[in-house]
Amino acid sequence: MSLFLCKVPLLEVRMSATLVHPQSRCNPVEQQRSRWDKKRHCALKQLVETEQKYLEQLDLVATYFVAILKAKSTLKPAAWEAIFGSWECLCSASRTLLFHLERGHVGLALEGFCHQLLFYVRYAENLEVAKKTLEKQLKKNRSFSRFKKLQESRPDFRGCRLEDLLSLPLQRIHQYKHLLQDLMENTHPDSSDFEQLRGILKSFLDAFHQIHEISRFHDNLGHMCRVQKLLKGQKTCVLVPGRWYLQEGWLMVVPPKGEEVQRRMFFLFSDILLMSRPCHPLHPWNSSKFACQAVYPLSQCTVEKVFGHTHGQGGLLSLSFPCKTLLLMSSNQDDLNKWHQNLLGAVRELQSSSSSVY
Repeated sequence: MSLFLCKVPLLEVRMSATLVHPQSRCNPVEQQRSRWDKKRHCALKQLVETEQKYLEQLDLVATYFVAILKAKSTLKPAAWEAIFGSWECLCSASRTLLFHLERGHVGLALEGFCHQLLFYVRYAENLEVAKKTLEKQLKKNRSFSRFKKLQESRPDFRGCRLEDLLSLPLQRIHQYKHLLQDLMENTHPDSSDFEQLRGILKSFLDAFHQIHEISRFHDNLGHMCRVQKLLKGQKTCVLVPGRWYLQEGWLMVVPPKGEEVQRRMFFLFSDILLMSRPCHPLHPWNSSKFACQAVYPLSQCTVEKVFGHTHGQGGLLSLSFPCKTLLLMSSNQDDLNKWHQNLLGAVRELQSSSSSVY
């Protein structure tokens, strides 16, 4: 359940209400202005209410974790810095934003907050390190593990774990984006603060894009490391800069000369397709791993859907490489379509990049 759904006391947001003269009630322009004003008022009220709840959650972590652990020796300074280093800056930024919003100084509040967005970008860059440090401390530091469980058991936390609360700032950036878009869409172009709001929204969208790319990079790195650990031995290296994970799954390899169909695990990346087979289930340390059988570069690949154009039980894909043709079969139509789409997209991207170089 979202952390922002709890009720909070409504705060009055000052705004200029448009008074509609009785004679102009049927005027479409005035009616549209009235609708904009109502929606703008709702967007501002929602911004204030959700900021209240957000600051409340930030302060919980600051009070019961950040401040106490900073004063005690439960965590070493380096571990504390890795997990909570930017938290106090985020609290201060939110507190200042809410202070001005509650007094109706919307433009001043949001324009000042734009200068604090750098803290959110830095927080996103460090979030994976913070999570790994937290995980490591919970395994090795019994005092910290007991302290964490004790604090999380407080009624104020409502069952939330510290791991969940660490993701709160990035969730809030996503909310800011939608709330400011609503506010901008319901501000009349002739309004005195229209251009100011447009500049503010651009700053938020730029920060949101940076954070999204950082999250995407970390997710991709996580997938790449996981696949690398799944592969037996060190001969096949998937951790290559610029490579992106796309898909994985079981496919049937149809041999060209009527031999037995083979079930193989495939890993699709932005530049290669990796085919592997499972290791023997009784192997002492490789039972859950895969042995790489072949790596197919996608730069000179042609993808064609042989069967599976209609709604049916799967189909067949043909992958043509300079020295080999692969026929891959799936009994699941959705799965086949996803493989076809991702393979086509990867090949086109590589070919597009290659042609642009020349």
